[in-house]
Amino acid sequence: MSIIPTKSRLLLSLKIATGLSSFVSLLAAAQAVPEAVRPNILIMVADDMGYADLGAQGCTDIPTPHLDSIAKNGVRFTSGYVSAPVCSPSRAGLITGRYQTRFGHELNHPLADNALVGLPVDQKTAADWMKQANYTTGHIGKWHLGNPKLPEYSPNARGFDESVWFPGQTKLPPLTAVRNGKPEKAGDRFVDEAMAREADSFIHRHTAQPWFLYVSFLAPHEPLDTPAEVEAKFSHITDPARRKCATMISLMDESIGRILKALRDSGQEDRTMIVFHSDNGAPPKNGSRNTPLRATKGSTWEGGIRVPFVMQWKGTIPAGQVVDAPVITLDLLRTALAAARVNVPEDGALDGADLLPYLTGKTQKPPHKALFWRYGPQMAVRAGDWKLTKALDRKERPPALKTGLYKVAEDAGEQNDLAAAHPEKVQELQKLWDVWNKTNVEALWSDKQAR
Repeated sequence: MSIIPTKSRLLLSLKIATGLSSFVSLLAAAQAVPEAVRPNILIMVADDMGYADLGAQGCTDIPTPHLDSIAKNGVRFTSGYVSAPVCSPSRAGLITGRYQTRFGHELNHPLADNALVGLPVDQKTAADWMKQANYTTGHIGKWHLGNPKLPEYSPNARGFDESVWFPGQTKLPPLTAVRNGKPEKAGDRFVDEAMAREADSFIHRHTAQPWFLYVSFLAPHEPLDTPAEVEAKFSHITDPARRKCATMISLMDESIGRILKALRDSGQEDRTMIVFHSDNGAPPKNGSRNTPLRATKGSTWEGGIRVPFVMQWKGTIPAGQVVDAPVITLDLLRTALAAARVNVPEDGALDGADLLPYLTGKTQKPPHKALFWRYGPQMAVRAGDWKLTKALDRKERPPALKTGLYKVAEDAGEQNDLAAAHPEKVQELQKLWDVWNKTNVEALWSDKQAR
């Protein structure tokens, strides 16, 4: 299916609508109509959702039909990664398409959105790129890329035409939204539902020009705030944290359903590239799960960096794909720019790959030879089926760094350390990481949680 009517169908509709004489006069102009339009780009991000919390990924106690529909209509990445195991640096990588360690945004700042620092102002964001390509740009939800109350770090200063920031101290009423720098009250039942309402409005208000919309949900991050009447539907889940997590994820999924419906109702679904992923793996305490991955948020084990990750673009990306080739959220900006037919200059310095040739079958070559991570003293490199990891083992007291070599294509839980059996592979991967690490800079601020 093409993403807009074909030229012949358009000409026929013009003939019917205008009559033969008018049709002749409009024929020349109609010949110039392109066969495809630049797509909208919709990126939706969960906050602390685990690898095992998605129905399409095998979850049975939390219904996620709308997220599952994205996987059904497009692709599910079983080896989909973020560039950092915690929120702010992960988002810095996503929004710039660059390893955040290249510009010092390596760690969470302990003051979060109240800090006097943020994403360095010399870094070009996805919104900057898309705005230069004549896209309307919007941000809704969490930010965590600098203090939004400081003009230089606000979403509006980072390329977003419209921003509705939800601070996130609570997910229940009374809710506060900050619209383009001005606080206002939001009367919704749950914060992610408020975000869906804003996204619905954005989609319906922007039908004539392509847009880029970044929706950053607050579920299922702590605090574990849930509407009592919705949580009651999950009374069969005996673990309180898991029950509240299930409630939040189901509300987020329903909110995503509203956003998808807005696309359909406004006639934009087939010309919108839709992406959903979590910002990092499940943390230890919010009830989310990373099964079968090892460890949690905050580590470079798989449980910290491999996340639920789905994408659709009807009529362009074939439906029903399950891709195990490693991909990373850094790829999303490069892919969006390719879809928007934006040429990236060599000095653009983007680290991601354009996923479209691989997803559309134009090439069988995997998008990456290797992926890299540095988070304080922790590190990892994945090349093909293999991963070298140095990460904190928090089961030990005090937590200690452990190094291991794993064939993660077969051992996603990183249980079978093959370093002793394959010292040459350890050396090979360490050399790859060392070369990459030379392109990084020192962290701009400290975070004791990384140590």
